[in-house]
Amino acid sequence: MIDLAIFLSKSLLGWLGIQMFFAVVFLFCLHSKSKNILPDDQLPKTAVILCLRGVDPFLSNCLRSLLNQNYPQYDLKLVVDSYDDAAWKIATDISQQAATNVQISPLKMVRHNCSLKCSSLVQAISELDDSYKVVALIDTDTVPHPNWLRELVTPLTHPKVGATTGNRWYVPTGKYWGSMVRYQGNISTVVQMFLFRIPWGGNLALKTEIFRETALLDKWGQALNEDKLLCKVLKKQGMQVKFVPSLILNREECDLPSLLTSLERQLLSSRLYHPLWSTVIGDVISSILFPTLAILLGLVALLSGQWDVAALSLGNFAIYTIGLLFLMLGFEVGVQQAIRFQEKTTTKLSAVTLMKMLIAIPLTQWVYGLAFLSSLRTPTVNWRGVSYEVKGPWNVRLVKYHPYELSNQSDESKLSL
Repeated sequence: MIDLAIFLSKSLLGWLGIQMFFAVVFLFCLHSKSKNILPDDQLPKTAVILCLRGVDPFLSNCLRSLLNQNYPQYDLKLVVDSYDDAAWKIATDISQQAATNVQISPLKMVRHNCSLKCSSLVQAISELDDSYKVVALIDTDTVPHPNWLRELVTPLTHPKVGATTGNRWYVPTGKYWGSMVRYQGNISTVVQMFLFRIPWGGNLALKTEIFRETALLDKWGQALNEDKLLCKVLKKQGMQVKFVPSLILNREECDLPSLLTSLERQLLSSRLYHPLWSTVIGDVISSILFPTLAILLGLVALLSGQWDVAALSLGNFAIYTIGLLFLMLGFEVGVQQAIRFQEKTTTKLSAVTLMKMLIAIPLTQWVYGLAFLSSLRTPTVNWRGVSYEVKGPWNVRLVKYHPYELSNQSDESKLSL
């Protein structure tokens, strides 16, 4: 048993060191300033596409921010699930007050072999004329800063860059444990997506030539997820995804049941489309399995009176957990410095928040582990009141659809849909 305790201890501390190294690399990139932000006359005409189903807590803020981008030529294309969706009225009211570069359309055809978002994207992009050189995608749960679109589009002028992507950063001061777990899990996700250049569809820009020269729209017409499959498509074209160090702050809340459902869907999408799925499995083993085994081994050793094994296992687990807490604090300080120029307020870490962060570390590991196991056997996905049967990456079937009902939405104004 002592040999197993030594192995787990070395594995935990070694993995902590690896995470710290990658954290430094990520933060360095985050704070590196773009060398060439293009002037207005060199920025291509861009279509910003936003797909709506239900009223996200910060939908109004998102729309107003999109209508106030520091970008010369862009049009906002909104595709709303139906006229009856409450998002239709909000989008219409805001666009009428603020701008002429907005087009709002209902989803004209609900495809039964892909997700509703993919249906909306196929519709919006198919209707674009040749004057648009770039398509940008964003999700309604984020509020972009004024230079978001300019920063996202600028790197696309390089001939080898086919797509650019940023990511989002959650706030760790919510009142729900789901918010804290999502915040901690997102730190690992952001770094992993940065390292492997995995795009995120909520903060993404693509050259329109990609759609003309590949079968991307056809793939979206059969897929559950729009972003993770991009890597293989771009690789075949000799193009790459470039990470843009532009994080979008997300202030939504999330409870644990909703988070678990969301994680199951995200991990299923990764299993279906992630070009480096094996790295996800490796991360699960290193971040979830090893710490859990260390705790179990320590408890078994305590019950059997093997004090040296218990001290080694539980002691190194404590060191690992405290190390992760300091790692998160380093991330938070570094990210706050980057976002300070985009947001009027910054997160204040109180003693209560720090204690919740410490407690949530093992909780996050177990929630993500449960979601991972569940995603391996999930035949049906439920997403905003819609059900999909998933038998493979290109075998998706919509089995239950109805327009979004406002009664399904929580009374909590900041709770994620």
